Amino acid sequence: MRTWLHGLPLAGVALITLATGLSAHAQDPNAGRALAATCATCHGTDGRSAGGVPPSLAGQNRQILLQAMRDFRDGKRAATIMHQHAKGYTDQQFELMADYFSKLKP
Repeated sequence: MRTWLHGLPLAGVALITLATGLSAHAQDPNAGRALAATCATCHGTDGRSAGGVPPSLAGQNRQILLQAMRDFRDGKRAATIMHQHAKGYTDQQFELMADYFSKLKP
C-alpha cells in the first residue's frame, strides 16, 4: 500500500488539500450565500419560507441557527430530513450559513 506522495505522507497531502480548500472557502464573501442556496427548496428563497413550515431562516439569531444545525447533524434534534442534510456540512460551513441567514431581513 502506497502511503507517500512526492515525499509527503498521504495524510499530510489530504490535510494540506483540506486546509487550502477551507481557507479559500472562508475568504469568499459569497460562500455563505452559495451554501445557503441549498436550503431554498424547503426554507424559501433567501431563507424566507412561504408557508411557515419549515420555518424561515432569514433574520434568525446566529447562535440558535448554529446550534440547530449541529443538533440535526449530531442526531440530538428530531427531524424528517434535516439530519440527513446537516451531516454533509462542516462546522465552518454551518458558521458561514448562519452568518448569511442571520444578516438577512426576515
